[in-house]
Amino acid sequence: MKSLIAKRYIIRQNMIAIIGLCLSLYFGYHLMAGERSYWQLSSLETQVTSVEQDLAVLSEQKANIEEKVVMMRPGSINRDLLEERVRSVLGYRSADETVIIQN
Repeated sequence: MKSLIAKRYIIRQNMIAIIGLCLSLYFGYHLMAGERSYWQLSSLETQVTSVEQDLAVLSEQKANIEEKVVMMRPGSINRDLLEERVRSVLGYRSADETVIIQN
């Protein structure tokens, strides 16, 4: 009976340390492996970098298309661009031209 009482006394004496240890383990686990963990954060940063690169490429393509649209407006048609578009879209060519298709 005395040993049981002694064990309960030891547990009561160390209750704050046991609770602190349990809380440390709980938060430590979620810090490393949880839904909002360090690994998830680094994965999201990688995704952000990838999407920013895609955005830069798409922005450049958009700028090129807008430039071509400006050149194709009725008031200021760029004849070279118009000829290029007619050849590529409609397939027109002169009788003395040879078409070489590259893969």
